[in-house]
Amino acid sequence: MVAPAGAQKTKSKEFYDIVRLIGECKNKSDEDAIMRREVMLLRTILASPKLEKAKMKEYLIRLMYVEMLGHDASFGYIHAVKATHESDLSMKRVGYLATSAFLDENHDLIILIVNTLQQDLKNDNYLVVCAALTTVCRLVNEETIPAVLPQVADLLTHPKEHVRKKAVMVLHRFHQRSPDAVVHLHSKFRQMLCDKDPSVMSAALCALHDLILADPVPHKNLVPSFVSILKQIVEHRLPKAYDYHRVPAPFIQIKLLKILAALGVADKAASSEMYSVLSTALKKGDNQINIGNAIVYECVRTAAAIYPSPVLLEHCARVVSRFVKSHNNNLKYVGLDALSCIVNINPKYAVEHQMAVVDCLEDPDESLRKKTMDLLYRMTKSHNVEVIVQKMTEFLRSATDRHTREETVSRISELAERYAPTTQWFIDTMNAMFAIGGDVVKPAAAHNLMRLIGEGSGEDAADATLRASAVAAYLELLATKPKLPKVLLEVILWVVGEYGVLSGSTAAGLMDILCDAVEAQPEGNKVQAQAMTACAKLAAAGGAAATGTGAGGGECQLSEKAARLLARNLNSRSVDRQQRAHEIAALLREAPAVVAAALPPDASCEDLELDPALPALDAFVRKALAEGASPYQPTSERIAVLRAGGAAGEAAGSLRFDAYDAPTTAALAGAVYDPYVPNSAGG
Repeated sequence: MVAPAGAQKTKSKEFYDIVRLIGECKNKSDEDAIMRREVMLLRTILASPKLEKAKMKEYLIRLMYVEMLGHDASFGYIHAVKATHESDLSMKRVGYLATSAFLDENHDLIILIVNTLQQDLKNDNYLVVCAALTTVCRLVNEETIPAVLPQVADLLTHPKEHVRKKAVMVLHRFHQRSPDAVVHLHSKFRQMLCDKDPSVMSAALCALHDLILADPVPHKNLVPSFVSILKQIVEHRLPKAYDYHRVPAPFIQIKLLKILAALGVADKAASSEMYSVLSTALKKGDNQINIGNAIVYECVRTAAAIYPSPVLLEHCARVVSRFVKSHNNNLKYVGLDALSCIVNINPKYAVEHQMAVVDCLEDPDESLRKKTMDLLYRMTKSHNVEVIVQKMTEFLRSATDRHTREETVSRISELAERYAPTTQWFIDTMNAMFAIGGDVVKPAAAHNLMRLIGEGSGEDAADATLRASAVAAYLELLATKPKLPKVLLEVILWVVGEYGVLSGSTAAGLMDILCDAVEAQPEGNKVQAQAMTACAKLAAAGGAAATGTGAGGGECQLSEKAARLLARNLNSRSVDRQQRAHEIAALLREAPAVVAAALPPDASCEDLELDPALPALDAFVRKALAEGASPYQPTSERIAVLRAGGAAGEAAGSLRFDAYDAPTTAALAGAVYDPYVPNSAGG
């Protein structure tokens, strides 16, 4: 463990012993035992009336160890505050350090150091000023900002660059805590951008970045300045002290790129000034080391955010391809993310990297596969939908996380609907998706598939072929797949019920197949209602076919298995299944013409025309009135009766909304309830 600043000078043996013991601890319990002894010792020492002032600095450092390791050192907070008032430089710096470590901006002791901070901000020793500025940045809250703001603003012209940099950082912190308090000093950040010291300039960049993100318009005129600074950095005009792995001031470059990205959004004039320097930064950053890769990534994001330049985007796509093809998963992830930024502008820039991206789906890294899925989703167009959807389906087969499966199923469904080359391909794709990810498929996807099969293309021959193909595929699924998800079973039952006769099989044979599936499939019990409806439709279709050929009298009959399914549900505990069973049984007893009218073939997508007057109910209404039923009252008449209230409301037999009468004494005497006496009080 490294001792805090201020501990470099010779300390007591106890201090070094405590540091050594902490470093040698094998577990947390040993460390806690040492810290408890240390807390007891320090509490006793600091409570002593004969406290050695010369050792106070060491005691504060030991208190910081206690606090940093999670133990309570609040008994020593006041001593840290007192140390900030000392004239000795080393004691004052340790006092400020300890105060910053112990307190937060809302602590009650903050009020005791405000006056000291005001004085130290005017001190002639720049080290004292720096210590005070560091503490201000950490501890001053919104209420105490006005007390130190003038002194901090004056320090922007201090001869020492360290002080100027810290003053800019403090003003930036003030802006984050209370933007209104420093709104009149925004111009100062612009001035510090021209400071001769790069560290002060970089501090001003951080503050301007926040201001630009909040409102870029007032800062558009700074674009030439930012471009000029970035150009100087890229050309290596800054001191070598700012280099990192031979890359000139990379962190300042990244901050500048973020600023340019915010200023160039939808602004062609501003963006045109950036193209040249962005291209240069991209070329210089492409040096195959990590910090250079970071600059390349930020250049790509900036190029994708500003008004697009085809030449620059082409350059970005070429550079990013190296990331995507890298063996390093971190670089692959960065490359995929950068490529997705470019794809948002124009998918054509990712076409040549399509197979390299697809190969990332086979990587064992889960986060990399998820990022690949995001990019493939953005890259998909009509010319590549088949390849990408096939890869997504294979990915779905191996995915285990439920959220990932839900997202993949949703994207396959959306892409198949949007870019399907043929209807047959769409049906096959959806069937495969249902079979693999049926447990997470939303009902809307199944409804869309059924609607597509029902609506068709408008060409009778092509639609008949498509529907016959779908029926054949679903019958094969029922015969070969012992376990199908519920959503796919619902689709199969609907399609076979509507168009099963197109397969050439008899209605009775199809009913038996559906009933067997309901019995055999694990999810079959949940779709019995749909199975009964499908059997009823097949019975209606079979009756209509028999009527057309003159065979069998044209009666609508269920097969033996379908009849047993219907009979079993006549007394079902499910209200829906029971009601549906009774309705189907009653309907099939009617004449074939009535059944055909109730269950017409291929009419699922036809609009229903309803007469609001409901003339079909006239006979029923007349019969009810003749038997003494009350006539229907329109809503307006009912509201009028309710408003009238009183005798008119009672005469009309309407509900009463006034309070019940209070019970009489005699009624209460005869209605005493005893919980231990059965049927007491009339119960």
